[in-house]
Amino acid sequence: MTISIAAYCPESGQLGIAISSSSIAVGARCPWLLAGVGAVSSQNITLPALGQKILERLQDGLTPDQALKSALSEDKFSAYRQVTVINTSGETACFSGTETLGTHNMVKAQHCVAAGNMLDNTNVIEAMTHSFETSRGELTSRLITALAAGIEKGGEAGPVHSAAVKVVDDYTWPLVDLRVDWADEDPLGELSKLWQDYEPQMQAYVTRALDPRQAPSYGVPGNE
Repeated sequence: MTISIAAYCPESGQLGIAISSSSIAVGARCPWLLAGVGAVSSQNITLPALGQKILERLQDGLTPDQALKSALSEDKFSAYRQVTVINTSGETACFSGTETLGTHNMVKAQHCVAAGNMLDNTNVIEAMTHSFETSRGELTSRLITALAAGIEKGGEAGPVHSAAVKVVDDYTWPLVDLRVDWADEDPLGELSKLWQDYEPQMQAYVTRALDPRQAPSYGVPGNE
């Protein structure tokens, strides 16, 4: 029901996840990120707490593989989970339980890891990591492009209805947190449009948070 890619950018230090699913509101349940620590996608038959637990263990100094195994050992239904992990060294780990749905695959690559279930074909995941490895530029754009590459390669076996991208930087809040919780058609296209609108304003929102004195006007009545 889900395809995702988690990645680290060594140039910016940002971590991010792009994800799409046939289920509603995938961005509310599956991507978990902590600035300066790591990113986790908990998918298939989702247990959101896995993302939280793995990030806590990464913060305690465990490697992605150690953190993943530790969290899964506490889940009596781990056979139903599919999980990817990446940290700020670009180290990755991934897991697909024996009850992972349909055709599924996982790929670890340079500074990224991708996984999916209920796939049209296993090449979907390779297409995503290849796209990320061969792209350049802003992390959010690279993640969306990689997700699009997977969908173009076949994506899920059925129609998808939600998509999300989430990126963290140096702040305690996400730099980017964009979601399409439901679309009858092409949620990734809608997500891409959101990013096109948000990207030019992104830094202004950071400035408003860090130093309101330097904030540009909001461009709304009363604050022109």
